[in-house]
Amino acid sequence: MSMRAVDLLESLRIAEAEPAHPRMPLGHHGADACLKGGLLMGALHEIFAAETGSEGAASGFAAGLAARVAQKRKLLWIRQDYSSLEFGELSATGLLELGLAPQRVLLLRMPDVTSALRAAGDALSCAALGAVIIEIPGAQKKLDLVTSRRLTLAASRKGVSAFLLRFAAEPDASSAETRWAIAPARSSAKEDDWGFARFDARLTRNRHGATGHWIMEWNSDEQSFGQSFGAAHSGAVVSVSGDGPARKTA
Repeated sequence: MSMRAVDLLESLRIAEAEPAHPRMPLGHHGADACLKGGLLMGALHEIFAAETGSEGAASGFAAGLAARVAQKRKLLWIRQDYSSLEFGELSATGLLELGLAPQRVLLLRMPDVTSALRAAGDALSCAALGAVIIEIPGAQKKLDLVTSRRLTLAASRKGVSAFLLRFAAEPDASSAETRWAIAPARSSAKEDDWGFARFDARLTRNRHGATGHWIMEWNSDEQSFGQSFGAAHSGAVVSVSGDGPARKTA
């Protein structure tokens, strides 16, 4: 049986098993139109760093999506130890800048991808959580179509949204509802710009609608995304951390 036929069968099985879940408007008219009203809750969504150096932007975008769908409930962020070493620790100050109170974020560190995926499956069965972010860097054979289907079904059963955050990785066969490629975008040149985070967001996969490409601005006060107006600032986009990723030594 071809891979395309397998994908089709998996999609049909997932569709049969999924209960109806609401959609959460993101606040960005273009994105919400493609998403037919908003991001489907109780589903699996993938967020990729578009390029090396975009990991911070991808993390911020994932945090924004998770905060939006979770509303007042807590979030669980699952990270591998390797991800912390390679891409840096999560910053409580950074979460506050996004309008997300650090006490709402539960951080779980795991030694490897197998442990991280097992923990994610367990966490998605807890209806008290609003969302689960699963941060997994690098190419991973364990992240195949079957694994993504398991995460999709687990998210659907209790209505807990799952966000698979990927760094230094290429998209593969998946049952995810949406897939995003995220890079940082320049801030506005307006004098009254309060420094809201901006994202160069490409919706590259959408199981139930169209795809698109937008500059999306996260309003930390309103906890929503919006259109970005005005000319881009003439300065450079925020650079990679001074430490940079860990490099292999001879």
